[in-house]
Amino acid sequence: MKGLFKKQDKQTKETKSKKLKVRKFGARKKSVIILWIVLIGSLAFGVYKNFTAIDRHTIHEREIIETKIMDTNAIESFTKNFVKDYYTWQNKKESIEQRTEKINDYLTEDLQALNTDTVRADIPTSSSVGDINIWSVSQENEDTYAVVYSVEQKITEDKNSEWIRSAYRVLLHQDNTGNLVITQNPTLWSLPNKSDYEPQQPESNGTVDSDTIQEVTEFLETFFAFYPTATDKELAYYVKNNALPPIGKDYLFSELVNPVFQQSGNQVYVWVSVKYLDETTKATQFLQYVLTLEKDTNWMIVK
Repeated sequence: MKGLFKKQDKQTKETKSKKLKVRKFGARKKSVIILWIVLIGSLAFGVYKNFTAIDRHTIHEREIIETKIMDTNAIESFTKNFVKDYYTWQNKKESIEQRTEKINDYLTEDLQALNTDTVRADIPTSSSVGDINIWSVSQENEDTYAVVYSVEQKITEDKNSEWIRSAYRVLLHQDNTGNLVITQNPTLWSLPNKSDYEPQQPESNGTVDSDTIQEVTEFLETFFAFYPTATDKELAYYVKNNALPPIGKDYLFSELVNPVFQQSGNQVYVWVSVKYLDETTKATQFLQYVLTLEKDTNWMIVK
């Protein structure tokens, strides 16, 4: 019986194995054809896009500010000539008439009429001009410029005279050909005052030892003693790269004043005032230097 059951089991397994179907995809099946079409189409589309794609670049906008150099020579010369004529007169009718004619060459017609009586025929004073200084020229718009100037006048009345100094501002128009005309009368103005700025003073920071300080001090005393009259060839023993030019002055060396020493690597930096007597004017001169020194065989000023 057991042998019979085994035989039947074997037959049953073989029957099941025979009933198991394996599906095969042939090259002519529709689904395979569709997949091939999709694949080929995708490749073709990719190649097409590669050749027809538009390059996209990130555009970085940069603002370029151009510095325009303004030539103010003509404006300054025109203003100085006007100032000289405007503030010069004698208490004589002929002189006053001449002044009026001269200043009309600078003024618009409206300003000519306005300035008719600025210096009256019976004025008791005379005026002559000393220094004229142009302090600023600024562009108000495309063709209008503001000029701030100062003028020294010697005012004489009878036998008395005094010097006065005043500052004014005028407006000028400049046309396309470069011609100028004053469009606003001299108006009292202010001048820059002394600034309270004080630069930070260097200090010795202990980076230079005492022996080096002594060596550098002796070198500088020797150098500055002959420097005023030294030639290019003589300077070459003490100076590199034309760090100091020949000056050709009759100065007598006196001393180094308050030298400050600092060191970085093989370079020594020195801030020093050099006291000289000017043999020509007999005045004392204090010349100030910021020097960089290096030592090879000897000390040299390199900057």
